[in-house]
Amino acid sequence: MPRDMELAGAFHDFRSAAAAVLQYLHRRIGFDLWLISRVEGEEWIILQVEDHGYGVNPGSVFRWADTFCIEMVAGRGPNIAPRVDCVKVYADAALGGNVKIGAYVGYPLTREDGTVFGTLCGVHPAPQPQAIVQEGPLLELLTKMLSTILAAELKTVTGARREERLAAQQHLDPVTDLYDRHAWQQLLAAEETRCRLYGNVACVAVIELGRQFERAREEGIQAADDLLRIAGGCVTAVTREQDIVARIGDSTLAVLALDCDRSGSRALVARLNESLAGEQIDAAIAVAHRARPLLTLDHAWSEAERTASEKKPA
Repeated sequence: MPRDMELAGAFHDFRSAAAAVLQYLHRRIGFDLWLISRVEGEEWIILQVEDHGYGVNPGSVFRWADTFCIEMVAGRGPNIAPRVDCVKVYADAALGGNVKIGAYVGYPLTREDGTVFGTLCGVHPAPQPQAIVQEGPLLELLTKMLSTILAAELKTVTGARREERLAAQQHLDPVTDLYDRHAWQQLLAAEETRCRLYGNVACVAVIELGRQFERAREEGIQAADDLLRIAGGCVTAVTREQDIVARIGDSTLAVLALDCDRSGSRALVARLNESLAGEQIDAAIAVAHRARPLLTLDHAWSEAERTASEKKPA
């Protein structure tokens, strides 16, 4: 089989296509590290790797501003640099000062609208022959292929979320009409899978009602239910259509905020506080992020729940 045909039939989605491409490029060009990344704000998130010596793992996060790829995407550095010490912007990059890099290859992965999703790149500790520049057309072709597969796959995410949430409608809390704990766990698991695949950022906010709810319950079930309904309305009023709002405990509500970084989560907490205060509802609000690479959305949920419980109004 010709070397340029080795990818045929090797994949069926973006994840498997990316893995096949990285393995193929390692065999063909021989760099020690090939990877697929996601750019999200100030973060450069590693999604997949073909690593033979650098010790980089999927889920690792670096500062985007420190990378060679930021210079490549901006057009300040070439896609292929057989000797990075001959390219000033690469030689000056912070990442190069921390990791031994003699040669670099990088191409942008794009969404359907042309915006940058991330990069396909490779590095090697030793400088390489100038002849690797001749691999440019193949590398560009493979990157465009991956971008096309990625764009098609991302278009299906909205539909998949819609179907998941329709199915979750079978599990609504009868008091607040929000998702119940069962639906929350199912939807959280589905989004965790997407976070792993595409490097999505997300956070979990937990809203814990305090003594006010206990006093309402002492007045009767109706008073407690009314307070929960009002609190649920306050929360849904300041969340986005893409977010997930649920009642996960007797006096506990939760929000899974998708595509929400740390600045976004601060804004969310401010909106929640203002909305609840408008109805004179006292609540403890805690937020935790899906901290890559080891912590999942379940970890974020547990952390936010623990913190909210500790802050619960007396």
